[in-house]
Amino acid sequence: MSEGFDADMLWDEFHRVVNMNSEELRTYLLADASGEDGFSADPDLGIDELGRGVLHVLRKRKMDLTDDDRDVMRRVVELVETVGNKSDDQARHMLMSAGHDPLRA
Repeated sequence: MSEGFDADMLWDEFHRVVNMNSEELRTYLLADASGEDGFSADPDLGIDELGRGVLHVLRKRKMDLTDDDRDVMRRVVELVETVGNKSDDQARHMLMSAGHDPLRA
């Protein structure tokens, strides 16, 4: 994806590739972060940084986006474009941590 994407195009592309809603993503990230040790006292500890960023973006309106939000959106779109064709478990885990379930194509 080119850096030249305007805010509207980036917003649309991000919401096209992120096919999990915020509750589905949050549940996935918390389950993934809990591992075998169970949930930590701080629910954000152990949660994938990019996934946390996606959750923040999903809860915002387009007009409230920050530069950091737009960076997260670019990273997610680029990740899905790069890894989206792979079907192994590691690729699926990486994509789902960013809000994209490849099985929902």
